[in-house]
Amino acid sequence: MKISDLLNKTRCHNDAVRYPYIIAEAGVNHEGDMDLARRLIVEAAEGGADAIKFQTYKASTIASKDSPAYWDTTKEPTDSQFKLFQKYDKFWKGEYEQLKQYCDDVDIEFMSTPFDVESAKFLNEMMDVFKISSSDITNKPFIEYLCDFGKPIILSTGASYLHEIQEAVEWISAKQVPVALLHCILNYPTDDQNAHLGMIKDLQKKFPDKAIGYSDHTLPNDMKVLEVATLLGAVILEKHFTHDKSLPGNDHYHAMDKEDLKVFNKNLDQMFTILGNQQKHPLRTENSARNNARRSLVAAMNICEGTIISREHLTWKRPAHGISPRHIEEVLGKQAGKFIAEDEVLQWNLFIK
Repeated sequence: MKISDLLNKTRCHNDAVRYPYIIAEAGVNHEGDMDLARRLIVEAAEGGADAIKFQTYKASTIASKDSPAYWDTTKEPTDSQFKLFQKYDKFWKGEYEQLKQYCDDVDIEFMSTPFDVESAKFLNEMMDVFKISSSDITNKPFIEYLCDFGKPIILSTGASYLHEIQEAVEWISAKQVPVALLHCILNYPTDDQNAHLGMIKDLQKKFPDKAIGYSDHTLPNDMKVLEVATLLGAVILEKHFTHDKSLPGNDHYHAMDKEDLKVFNKNLDQMFTILGNQQKHPLRTENSARNNARRSLVAAMNICEGTIISREHLTWKRPAHGISPRHIEEVLGKQAGKFIAEDEVLQWNLFIK
């Protein structure tokens, strides 16, 4: 399924747990190297991601020169956003056109988050949806500009109050385009105790007609955080992706790699095997227990022919080969058509119609 198919559904979210759409967030982990970008695409596909997403910006349009760092500077020592963005803003239209084609060749969906008007214009030709970062959730003119392309929106909600999310949804809804909301915590990395995945349920409650997902910044470890998010109903999962978690830099050390993705997808398959059918009904394998562990109405004493049945004549015992106790009111007042021995499982043919 393509992401646009998911988002164009009238109601993407309900109580059923489903396989999530997985976005490998490569961001700028290609570090301006086309060969590395292609490697990330291949490894994301091999790991089982549905899409790989990059980030498209120019330092001069995304941050002022005095914008401070807000990440773990022991992992990424660059002391300003402007300087960091300058390191990774070399790719532009030509490079992304090549990466889009390469994604098509290896059968993985291409995405990239635009951070300015110019990048949005050329990315529009390559994508079916637009992803808006948490940092732009209050950027009304840019949100409205992206909506004017008429394509579905995926909006991250990190560091946002509910009223800010509601306001952004209203701007998007006014443009009559579908929107999905991703729970997100803007800590790099996010400690497990700060993931607060319960907020996924709150977003589902507050926006019942929207697809709700999760953008994750926790350390990959065993990928259990994403499993929990799936069980809570997240239908889109986004997580930073790298070819080498040991590399220095802002988005490598808390990213997942191909092997993490494989582990997650394997665990996901097992989880859905265990989850099974989500509509309650008895299984065929339970038929023996259903017929032998349930009870029937049984004669509590010898009952002579012609006796009018009262409660003192009845008890209930296994197996369920006779009249179910649920029909006790129908049995009371009936007349025995023959002698019924104590402990006999009652059948309808024992009574006069």
